Amino acid sequence: MRSLVVRAVVTSLAVAGLLIHAQAPSYADTVCQVTDPETGVCLIYVEVPGTPGDPGDGDDDGPKDTGGGAACFWDGSDQGITKPPPGPVSCSTEYGYWSNGYRCYISLLDPQPPAGDPNWQGHEPGDGAVYNCYQPQTDLLIWIWSQDPPPNSGAGPTPGEVAQIAIQEMNLRAIDIGITPEPGEDSIGIVGMPVWMWAANPDEHTVGPITESASAGGITVTATAKLHKITWDMGDGATVKCPTAGTPYKSAYGNTKSPDCGHVYEKSSSKQAGGKYTVTATSDWVITWEGAGQTGTIRLNGLTRTVAIAVGEAQVLVQ
Repeated sequence: MRSLVVRAVVTSLAVAGLLIHAQAPSYADTVCQVTDPETGVCLIYVEVPGTPGDPGDGDDDGPKDTGGGAACFWDGSDQGITKPPPGPVSCSTEYGYWSNGYRCYISLLDPQPPAGDPNWQGHEPGDGAVYNCYQPQTDLLIWIWSQDPPPNSGAGPTPGEVAQIAIQEMNLRAIDIGITPEPGEDSIGIVGMPVWMWAANPDEHTVGPITESASAGGITVTATAKLHKITWDMGDGATVKCPTAGTPYKSAYGNTKSPDCGHVYEKSSSKQAGGKYTVTATSDWVITWEGAGQTGTIRLNGLTRTVAIAVGEAQVLVQ
């Protein structure tokens, strides 16, 4: 009588039994590249390339970076003015420099009013100064007193830079890796068998969406981050791009393939370092922001997590 016996052969691995599919994922630790020396919090820096209307390189798919936007903007909503609508303005013109806070172009009044003039608001000449405040949107010119020169918004942050502050508040991080076979000494996958990958214990910080607001330099920006894709480097030369967080494996699925994020190894991991494949999951985010009468997009890549898994060859013995 002929019978078939399947066994796992993995060089340099001491294995008591064969476990093809894991019931629970194991996780690796995130390695932070830059840590705040005062708080110990991991810092994420996002470089916003290009200028408005001049997208950066971005990734090879999905939305592109749109630049940081304009630092100077008009918004007359607080004055009940709807036309023109909120939007960027030139930071410097013949009327002076633009101030977001005053919503006008600022220039020093020359000559200054005499002592006792109501525009001094009770102050003496030399105690601050009186400035022209010209609003071309309404053709309104007023005089204002200020102890210090009103802030020059052209020297302040752009909306894209304020969006970076909002991104910091999101605390985005790499996914916890869920994978079959499960990482560990007692779990081994089989060449030719489906491997499932997914984001374990997903939340708004690992897969989104998450929304935060931030303010700086008279600009308030609301940013929303969504996971665009997870790129899996499987350690055997293959790269798998998954547009979703993946589907967690259950024993009831048997040997079926993942419906949205999977791989099949064609060779044993026995010749790899430690006899295992190093699997790296890299998250790719898309952050959209709006504020200061403008909108934009920021791409954030490089949040990674790594695990090691063993894959053996199945031999068929004929008896």
